[in-house]
Amino acid sequence: MSAPTRTRLPRAQRELQILETARALFAERGFGAVTMDEVATSVGVTKPLLYAYFGNKDQLYIACMRPAGDAMLAAVAEAVEVSSGPAEALRDGVRAFFGFVEGDRDSWRVLFDETLPAGGEIAVAVGEYRRRLLSLISESQLALLPARRRKRVAPETEALAAALLGACEALAHWWLRTGAISSQAAAEVLISTVEPGLRALAERSAAASARSGDPKWSSA
Repeated sequence: MSAPTRTRLPRAQRELQILETARALFAERGFGAVTMDEVATSVGVTKPLLYAYFGNKDQLYIACMRPAGDAMLAAVAEAVEVSSGPAEALRDGVRAFFGFVEGDRDSWRVLFDETLPAGGEIAVAVGEYRRRLLSLISESQLALLPARRRKRVAPETEALAAALLGACEALAHWWLRTGAISSQAAAEVLISTVEPGLRALAERSAAASARSGDPKWSSA
């Protein structure tokens, strides 16, 4: 019996086909368990063609990851940018984050795969998305501060953002693994946990602003 004939596709269409297949495999089984042989077989292309298009497994994974990272950042940024203040920005950002996880679980699993290598190109790419998300969170908390107060409280705000992001990741992994509560219920649990820290930061800022004659920064 002769081998099945492969359909010749334009390069852009073939690349998209490869990315969709690889993304599904990575999301289901994790980076460490998926091989280039498996991707090539699943797509129906030769392994040399797969390497010609994407170079190596790390580069293929990064190509799958970038749309996921961009979509996550866009979802959180859109929610934060329309918020009326720091507290609302935090709440809306957390809710948008968990809405993204629920709405596109495969993208989340690709972006925050626990089997990813600790170093190399992938770690750099994931780190860049985390850095941008941290920046987005911390800047949303600084936005209403008088300019001369921002530098002083920025380290505390960045620490709050880092703690929040770590908690979001851990809680999202737990939620996907257990499904014990709804994604929005998980978001509300996290919000109620971190809001005391935000209020304390706002109160310290308001007190310092009052002493220096700056307008008060409200946490509400």
